[in-house]
Amino acid sequence: MSERITTPFGFETTALEVVEGVDLSGRRAVVTGGASGIGVETVRALAAAGAEVTIAARDVEAGRRVAAELSASTGNERIFVAPLELTSQDSVKAFAASWDGPLHLLINNAGVMATPLTRTPEGWELQFATNHFGHFTLTLGLFDSLRAEGARVVNVSSAGHLSSPVVFEDIHFERREYDRWQAYGQSKTANILFGVEAGTRWASEGITMNALMPGGILTALQRHITPEQLQERIKLRGGDKPLQLKTPEQGASTTLVLAVSPLVEGRSGLYFEDCNEALPNTAGMTGGLAAYAHDPEAAAQLWKVSEETLKIGEQA
Repeated sequence: MSERITTPFGFETTALEVVEGVDLSGRRAVVTGGASGIGVETVRALAAAGAEVTIAARDVEAGRRVAAELSASTGNERIFVAPLELTSQDSVKAFAASWDGPLHLLINNAGVMATPLTRTPEGWELQFATNHFGHFTLTLGLFDSLRAEGARVVNVSSAGHLSSPVVFEDIHFERREYDRWQAYGQSKTANILFGVEAGTRWASEGITMNALMPGGILTALQRHITPEQLQERIKLRGGDKPLQLKTPEQGASTTLVLAVSPLVEGRSGLYFEDCNEALPNTAGMTGGLAAYAHDPEAAAQLWKVSEETLKIGEQA
């Protein structure tokens, strides 16, 4: 087993502090959900470091407003906006098909959390369809562009993955009672497992993929729950400490560590929190990595199920 990766950064570090002194000139990045929450701060930091950034957003007008503000504040005019609706496979495929040239950084940041039971037109549970299926199709659709430059893919997961493994027997709650936290949890577990299997399949291509917990941040992601409900959820997981909130600037920092730090060069399947590789989850912890979220057999099964469900041909 490789030695755990630690960095000079921590809980209070901001995204801009992570990229201080980093030159991303000539690098191209895509940030899904880059028009709100920690996505905005992710785009800000990448642009401040000189990258060309495309905000992939469901609300294109909101994306344009954010792009204009960030271009003004960073002095980087190479911030673009493109439509992306992760629940629509047609939208995801259209985005991937429209991408031209290399892609150095893909930040799979967008997501939904603890939604009431909702199904896509295909009958898929919304959280899994958005948080995993949408990003799976997007990433594989951009495979050739990612391979061109040995890109890094960063998946924004969550400590919520501790609520559930991927329940392959009934992913979409067709035979079991719907639980919004279990649904969220398995979608976030899938974000981590995606990188575990990508590390096996794509090692020779130079593409790496890792996942992270950004921390507790009050953004539009929590629009379906209250802070009190979130705290209660942490207590049910066995955590005995109150939830410590981060600012969006702090919440985006771990994403930037995985995107730019030389310490993770060439590594895949990792899971970070507070800017450092997470420890294994044990009883009483509010964070850490669940054993089932880095199980190579589950990772391989998830990839197979995803390809079959989405009717995507196997990539290299």
